[in-house]
Amino acid sequence: MQSKREHIKAGRERLQRVIETCRSVEERSLDPFLIDVNEIIKIVREFFPEWEQPEDLCLDAEAINRLASVIRLQSEWVRHRSTSLYTDPFLLEEKIKKLDKEELVDAFIQAWHPMVELEQISLHSIAESLRYWESLPPLKDRWKELPIQQVESGSATREELIKQRILRDKAFTEELENFWNELKKFAVEKGENGKVGYWDFVGAETYDETVHRAFMTSFLVTYGYATLEIHPLEEETYIVPYEKQQRQTAKKQLVSIPIAITFEDWKKWRERGHT
Repeated sequence: MQSKREHIKAGRERLQRVIETCRSVEERSLDPFLIDVNEIIKIVREFFPEWEQPEDLCLDAEAINRLASVIRLQSEWVRHRSTSLYTDPFLLEEKIKKLDKEELVDAFIQAWHPMVELEQISLHSIAESLRYWESLPPLKDRWKELPIQQVESGSATREELIKQRILRDKAFTEELENFWNELKKFAVEKGENGKVGYWDFVGAETYDETVHRAFMTSFLVTYGYATLEIHPLEEETYIVPYEKQQRQTAKKQLVSIPIAITFEDWKKWRERGHT
């Protein structure tokens, strides 16, 4: 049975290995999922009660910090693949292996777009060309100037432009902030843990209004009024409003997250009882 001193020494060595492993993942751009997060947490939890010296506590804190960095990389890895139409090559390989020859040939033919094409002229083609040119009207008839229709110019009132949706009744900034306040109120009344389901918020009585609400939501995210929380495995998307506008988001490289708002999706949402 190990003595307390040997146990502490073994714990230091294991934490050091954890730190080195996490550092390798960060610095060498390795797959972050090579790290077993649960196993590392188990190791940290096992040895934490033994630490008495400040250097041991610092070692423990560094291990936790490195593990947090790995978890961040895992999150970025999942988000990248969920937002860039990424397909795992291993899944593709397995799918191709399961196809029979006929299905594989059919898929190849459908995707085949030859880059080189051989064409040659024949007597039949020459005869067709001559008949085409002989049937054309003279140039003087083909090049006649088209009559120009005179159209009187007019003016439109602001109310008419608003009715035609060329102008909005409110300034865009004012409309955006009102929409932000609506989101915050919705999150308090119907949300959970400060977030709301994407479709629960943007869904409306009509498809046009739903598209408009999704359009406004995209500006809330872009300008730092809110953020999106995506759970790709559960296929769920949530909107999290900020209490104050996050100005620093403008200094960072924005990530485009495409969310389809099709008429079919809207109909399915309505059929689920969201009226």
